[in-house]
Amino acid sequence: MTKSIFIASAEPYSGKSILALGLVNMLLTRAQKIRYFKPVISSAAPADPHIQAVLSHFQLQQAYDEAWVFTRQEALHHLKEHRQGELLDQLIGRFKALEKASDFTIVEGCDFTGGGTAVEFELNRLMARNLNAPVVLLVSGNKKSVAETVQDALNFWQAYQEQDIPVLAVVVNRMASTLSGEASEELQRQLPPDVLTAVIPADKALENPSVGEIFSRLDGRLLFGETLLENPVDNFVTGAMQVPNFLNYLKENVLIVTPGDRGDIIISSLQANMSSSYPRVSGIVLTAGSVPEAPVIRLIEGLQVVVPIMAVNTGTFETTNFVAGVHSRIRPDDNKKIRLAIETFDRYVDQSALNEKIVLHRSAAMTPHMFQYQLTQWARRQKKTIVLPEGNDDRILQAAARLVAQDVVNLILLGDPVELAASVKRLGLDLDLQKLKVIDPANAPQLEDYVQTLYDLRKQKNVTLEMARDLMTDVSYFGTMMVYKGEADGMVSGAVHTTQHTIRPALQFIKTRPGISTVSSIFFMCLADRVSVFGDCAVNPDPTSEELAEIAISSADNAKRFGIEPRVAMLSYSSGTSGAGEDVDKVRRATGLVRERRPDIKVEGPIQYDAAVDPVVGRQKLPGSEVAGQASVLIFPDLNTGNNTYKAVQRETGALAIGPMLQGLNKPVNDLSRGCTVDDIFNTVIITAIQSQEETS
Repeated sequence: MTKSIFIASAEPYSGKSILALGLVNMLLTRAQKIRYFKPVISSAAPADPHIQAVLSHFQLQQAYDEAWVFTRQEALHHLKEHRQGELLDQLIGRFKALEKASDFTIVEGCDFTGGGTAVEFELNRLMARNLNAPVVLLVSGNKKSVAETVQDALNFWQAYQEQDIPVLAVVVNRMASTLSGEASEELQRQLPPDVLTAVIPADKALENPSVGEIFSRLDGRLLFGETLLENPVDNFVTGAMQVPNFLNYLKENVLIVTPGDRGDIIISSLQANMSSSYPRVSGIVLTAGSVPEAPVIRLIEGLQVVVPIMAVNTGTFETTNFVAGVHSRIRPDDNKKIRLAIETFDRYVDQSALNEKIVLHRSAAMTPHMFQYQLTQWARRQKKTIVLPEGNDDRILQAAARLVAQDVVNLILLGDPVELAASVKRLGLDLDLQKLKVIDPANAPQLEDYVQTLYDLRKQKNVTLEMARDLMTDVSYFGTMMVYKGEADGMVSGAVHTTQHTIRPALQFIKTRPGISTVSSIFFMCLADRVSVFGDCAVNPDPTSEELAEIAISSADNAKRFGIEPRVAMLSYSSGTSGAGEDVDKVRRATGLVRERRPDIKVEGPIQYDAAVDPVVGRQKLPGSEVAGQASVLIFPDLNTGNNTYKAVQRETGALAIGPMLQGLNKPVNDLSRGCTVDDIFNTVIITAIQSQEETS
């Protein structure tokens, strides 16, 4: 069952509040702890009325400030400055905090109330994808034909399909009542049957503002009618002509805008409101900073029936333009409209069908930012100690500063303390070395103990005590011994040293897990819309069928451990039974071994890369396969293919490659590339910490 739902509209003033209020009301009958989240609001002041209305009406146990993160301007600035990652990190962090404290979270997308609507459209998709929330799409049918409305709905749905964002329902709001039936039939005919559809007819009582809404946005003074502010405003007219002509322009629920010295217009408006021959007058706005003279005021006070009257300082033309731009937004104190919105949702949306979709929806999607956020949270839940042997490298120190600032792990740096302090100062880093441990292996108090331990472990391999002492001054050996002794939970190295230099000590005395003979590696490839696992791209040059099967099983288990549903593709230059040759046969045998040893793993092979990741090609080449077209774990037949492919994908798509993460060792030791970035080090330390949690759990 999903624990969240995202409301996305395609244009402004489409009526998202109906869906938000209706969904909260519906879900409160099924769950106790509901949270509401509107990540981006129009402005910080005044407070967002949607948020206030939802929180106050349903008395949700949630503070207003918990319900939003950025103003529209702030969010657009982050995107303009290419700080999308920072924006998403904050949004996901707030969302996860709400999700943790709730049974269900309703997320409302952008309002489209300013320029740059194309950016806001993309921002909605970005948020829905990274919050991993299925979507209810809302389309406005206002002043549109059935064909135009249905085409807008199809385009909107397709835009979310393109990014694999699950759509539970498509709702059309504000459709002309005479066209609602036809629009409903066309939507059902043209959208897939698994997408719920609903058409909500236009309703003036919901769409048009009340006198109170308009008055609340005018900087004026209320003179009369405080108890009548809920009067609906369906029309407005400027009272600047002679009375006989003016009366011809009155329509039902009209707001009159007129200068304050036009006593004739004011009196005739009040009389028209009392007359059964004229439409109802909703309110009067007096402009130009003037109010009626005393006799007119006395006359108004003596009338039994009055309308709300407000005086403003702005001119008639300016005030009229402002009134024309006011759109109805349900206010927290407008209980009448809130109840009407909920009743409208109940009447036109099939709640049973929608609830069933929510219950049945399961999402295996994992976006890069979701993945990175999840990694950080996992690392924090049980802080581990990671040793970084190459403490003198500038990139290591920069990564260490980030790790300490975020309080993700406990760190040990190997190196001369004086040199490290000088480097920190030279780099201008905000890194307090007192918050981590710095050890110089050559002068460490545990050096002799480590030397003796290495000698005892390796003397049968003709290692002498002097050789052990010499090896133990090497930072890779010293760091690995710290892991072996339990003084560190894991090690990350390789920014300066080769892979062989990093791994050799681990193979010599940490050794492999029982039942595993092959140490291999995986990369977490953070693509634009998903995270895939690539293995083995760093260790084994030409694995046998048995080794490939072990790599596949280890990779599948680690994918699952890191929140990715494993669907394993055993890659080759041929798919299915179409090819022959030793290389293809090796992959075919390996696939058979995986199925034999681990029937719980979904695996396909041999299979080509395009058939593994492209749903269309997958259906063509291997119809009926559980893996083809949707593989999440890709196992390469040899190091040449794997290493080149991961680097090609990384460079050509801009994907973030986290790793390599070594698998198969008794305790985690991970290797960096000598071309690694600070981000690479940061991420590798985090996955090492998570690995060490698994070792001790």
